[in-house]
Order: sequence, then structure tokens, then C-alpha cells
Amino acid sequence: MGSANVLFLIGRIIFGIYWLISAGGHLFFNRAALKGYARSKRVPAPGIAIGITGILLLFGGAGILLGVYTTWAIGALILFLLPVTLTMHNFWIDRDAASRTSNMMNFSKNMALLAALLMLLAIPTPWPFALF
Repeated sequence: MGSANVLFLIGRIIFGIYWLISAGGHLFFNRAALKGYARSKRVPAPGIAIGITGILLLFGGAGILLGVYTTWAIGALILFLLPVTLTMHNFWIDRDAASRTSNMMNFSKNMALLAALLMLLAIPTPWPFALF
């Protein structure tokens, strides 16, 4: 059990929990607010969209946390991030400075998360301390 493997496990736990917390918001805790925001961005069937994205976040976060089905888990998160980043955080159309700043920050955060996910795809599987 090398220190690099332990550090990777700690990072994996933190990263996985991040996505699971987001899933909880989509599926349970912030559902109404997220649905309203999606509606304001003209997302078709916002309630269904929030549910689908919640499932993608749940599957992706659990896969990373447990180290199982990692390629599929990462794929689910990429499938979540790409359309959400481009439609929900499209700062380039905002006229209001505060909205533009907020959306630019979220856009940049999502791009960094996307980069991290792409890097995770380069790590050979099974990952250290994978559940199975």
C-alpha cells in the first residue's frame, strides 16, 4: 500500500462525494430550484432533465467513489457536463455583469472538472482500492 495509492484513494473519495452531493441536489434537495433554473434556460421538460442529470451524477459519483465501472462512470459525468456547461453556463450571451461573472466561473469550473475526468481515463484500471 504505497503513499501514492493512498493519496489517490483520498482524492477519489473527495471527488466521488462531490458528484454524489450534486446528485442529491438534483434528485432530492434542490430539485425545485434547479428545475426553475433549467426552465429559465429553456431546457425542454426541465423536471425530467433534472432527474436524468441526477441519475448521471449518482452513477458517476458512485463509480468514482467505489472505483467500479470507472470508464462508464466517467462517461456518465462527461455526458452530464458537456450539455450542462454549454447550455446552463453560457456566459457569452449574458447581458448582466453579475450573471456573466457567475456563469463564467461555473463554466470554468465545469471545464476543469471535465479535464480531471479526462485525466482519470488515462489511469489504468482497476484503480487502487477498487471495491471490485
